[in-house]
Amino acid sequence: MPSSHTLGPHDVAAKFCATLVDEWVRCGVRHAVVAPGSRSTPLALALASREEIHLDVFHDERAAAFAAHGIGLATGIPAILLCSSGTAAAHFHAAVIEAHQSAVPMIICTADRPPELRDVGAPQTIDQTKLYGNAVRWFCDPGVADLSIAHSWRSTAAHAFAAATGGLPGPVHLNLPFREPLVGEPGGPDDLPPRHESTAILTGSTQLEDRVLAEIAALISARHGLIVAGRGCGDPNRVTSLAESLGWPVLADARSGLRTGRSGHSRLTVTAFDSILRHLPFAAGNQPDVVVHLGEAPASKVLARWLAELEAVQIHIAALPTWRDPDANIDIHVTADATNVCASLIERVRSTEARWLDGWMDAERAAQAAMSSVLESASATTLSEPATARLLGRSLPAGGNLIVSSSMPIRDVEWYASILGETAVYSNRGANGIDGVIATAIGVAVATAAPTFVLIGDVAFLHDSTALVGLVQREVDLRIVLVDNDGGGIFSFLPQANSLGSERFEQLFGTPHGVDLVALAAAHSIPVTAVGSAAEFVDALVKPGPSLVLVRSDRAENVVVHATVNAAVADALM
Repeated sequence: MPSSHTLGPHDVAAKFCATLVDEWVRCGVRHAVVAPGSRSTPLALALASREEIHLDVFHDERAAAFAAHGIGLATGIPAILLCSSGTAAAHFHAAVIEAHQSAVPMIICTADRPPELRDVGAPQTIDQTKLYGNAVRWFCDPGVADLSIAHSWRSTAAHAFAAATGGLPGPVHLNLPFREPLVGEPGGPDDLPPRHESTAILTGSTQLEDRVLAEIAALISARHGLIVAGRGCGDPNRVTSLAESLGWPVLADARSGLRTGRSGHSRLTVTAFDSILRHLPFAAGNQPDVVVHLGEAPASKVLARWLAELEAVQIHIAALPTWRDPDANIDIHVTADATNVCASLIERVRSTEARWLDGWMDAERAAQAAMSSVLESASATTLSEPATARLLGRSLPAGGNLIVSSSMPIRDVEWYASILGETAVYSNRGANGIDGVIATAIGVAVATAAPTFVLIGDVAFLHDSTALVGLVQREVDLRIVLVDNDGGGIFSFLPQANSLGSERFEQLFGTPHGVDLVALAAAHSIPVTAVGSAAEFVDALVKPGPSLVLVRSDRAENVVVHATVNAAVADALM
């Protein structure tokens, strides 16, 4: 490497950034998301110069951050997320929180002013030290690049990758100050500090001792039980095999991978659990002795409330060392790979009598038939929100992705979408926010190069409208299903809808926006198809994206449709 007197500070900064990127490429990073700015020039140029890195540019920092989150969500490998200094970095915060609470890897690089420009009124300068607080796995501000410590640059990059992908994956924050001039020459690959081939990358593999497995097996063998499976539940085949060995049903949410009818997992899967458990005689007469929770919890409050009131032994198994027990009803917390635990338990357990499983599966079949009767007969002429979720689930191609917004869409998919094909389902349920949904979907689509569908409401769509900028220029097959009920539809299900007058409720909760969403999409050159029936909806879905399928809905009528479905399920279970 040339001596320091041959390099200006701008060249040292360029070499520093080139070294970081080279080490990240070595670790397996293949995506970078950049929000444009001046102060971040050295790292932006280093990322753009590597053909191994797929680089996406977003005008809006919040959209950029959620796209990086989507990439990590889909691949398990962090994207490099870069912005300039100042409030640009603050706009990353919502996505950082979601990545933190969803355990999604991400490497955030915020450019900064050098120390001499801080606290002196320099423009576009804020305090970026530990800007994201405890929401990051590691924070590092290495200072202005100094050639005398070039030997440490690769270690910094490797540390960031390891912290982002370790036992508890999540975001990492590097705050990188750069002095002007910002464009330098890093030199050739041979001029970079040498790679350390022995650099350790942390992993999160865990395995239980035989003693612990034996204790769990004794608790669950030959007893009435349930498996509740969510994101992170492990290999669906292993979960199904364990359920078969126990003679238990699996209450599976949409993100579990256990709702496909093509691989046979559905034979033990109960997807209508929310409607079934609303029927009090069934809920009271089919209480388990033990519940095994795998991964994250479903969205259903009905299920959560029922589980909280049980006297059953409840065991939670997840690979990540996070405490998931909001109702304080988990008796045993197990941190281990759920796939390995299920595989190890299969030969150690005994089944309960067949009538236990038969009762749940009979209820599932009756509930599904009742849902179909109500929703399919009406959707021939009028497409409701539950029918939209159900039809979407049945229409997804094998190998595709579905990204579902929080609020009503994730609930409608969880409650009504019984068949999802071989489709990966994602939803930002770490913080349960409605922001960044489209940008997250773009990240997933970029990372997987697969057809990617989004189910989103109008308010969430407006929250993330900046993600539409440049969408038609991106090489992604993104098909957005937009349910427009002109406001916050989920609030119509809450007590406020009945306890407040109509005018006050609309002012504070219904919040009609009156935006012409067709015109908004057209402003971004996104093709829009407005549909009113099931046939029109299915036809519109097959067209490659970027595209938008618009389903209009009435908030008050939507409450009636949900109540009608639940009543039909209750009648079917009588």
